[in-house]
Amino acid sequence: MMNKKIIAGAVSGIMFAMAHSAHATNGDQMLGITATQWGMGGATVAAPQDAGTTMYNPAGLAELDIKEVRFDMGVGILNPPRKANGQDSDSDYYLMPAGAAAFNVNDKLYLGLTMGGYSGSGVDFADISALPGAQAVVTTKQSYKISPGFGYKVSDQLSVGAALQIGYQSLAIHNNSFTLPQTQVYGAGVIAGLIYKVNNAVQLGASWTSKTSMDEFKWNTTAGTYRMTMDMPETYALGVAFKPMPGLLIEADVKHIGFSDVLDKVDFQTPAGASAMNFGWSNQTVYAIGVQKEINDKTTVRAGFNYGKSPIGKEDVNNNIGSLAITEKHFTLGVTRKFSDKVSGSLSYAHAFSNEITSDTTPNKIELEQNIVNVQLSYKF
Repeated sequence: MMNKKIIAGAVSGIMFAMAHSAHATNGDQMLGITATQWGMGGATVAAPQDAGTTMYNPAGLAELDIKEVRFDMGVGILNPPRKANGQDSDSDYYLMPAGAAAFNVNDKLYLGLTMGGYSGSGVDFADISALPGAQAVVTTKQSYKISPGFGYKVSDQLSVGAALQIGYQSLAIHNNSFTLPQTQVYGAGVIAGLIYKVNNAVQLGASWTSKTSMDEFKWNTTAGTYRMTMDMPETYALGVAFKPMPGLLIEADVKHIGFSDVLDKVDFQTPAGASAMNFGWSNQTVYAIGVQKEINDKTTVRAGFNYGKSPIGKEDVNNNIGSLAITEKHFTLGVTRKFSDKVSGSLSYAHAFSNEITSDTTPNKIELEQNIVNVQLSYKF
């Protein structure tokens, strides 16, 4: 009976590794796309500070204090050491490019465009099973969003905004049963948000992101056609920002991520017929707090903490052997240095503390920690 459970867990794990090899922080989603957002631990809904706000709260476009334009370009390096049943993955570094722009149309209307990675990378396990023989799993997944939108200043107290979110995914899979070549799909969703200034010291933020409905992956192989659809989850976020004194900002956010709607059970069509991947992901509530302090007129420092309980529980490990989306606690640091009145550079470092989950019915175990460095160059006029 135990051997049957191990075999079932190994097979389910291979299937999950095929379908969802993302490495991120809150489940399979990044904390942010810019160094500024990462430095605040992802707490940027109520007091956005760069053009990347179009991706998370487009109302922030009207709060960037720009005369004409702002550009934020950057890249991140993700290092996610991880293991499945004690076996290390051989791929440990991934690039995360991002870019954003905001434009002042008039004293009320602002336009923005942001592109950045939501999740992705892959695994390269030579063996993920205690069963005899090598059970190799190699996957490559990329998931991006492009978000064009607007922010509108209704009054000195209230700003609102909305944006389209164009989703892009690509996925390649190899295991001992078959090889599915790299293919790509597109999808779409929307985001809307607002920011309300209670007074000079307190402001509130809220955003809603719809589910991004993706096209169906389709792989044509010599054995037949494989099909699968993986949508991106709906999210809600609320935040409060507090400025107790000039140069000091404290923000706390809470976010709900609807993973159960897209990653509880996923249909998987194979040449042998229809089947389902019972991943069992639960919805996730994420708590983030960030602190920012201006040291002088050229230097600003940040620190943040982010926590979200893993959407994968011990009862789901057997169906998620290839999943690495289990980190819960994250500590972040950041700094911005002004080079001139218009140009500045930002740097952030984030560490996701090691977490491991063992199945409650088999010896299967998955482990993950992360180190993420982001560099950002900004132009504001």
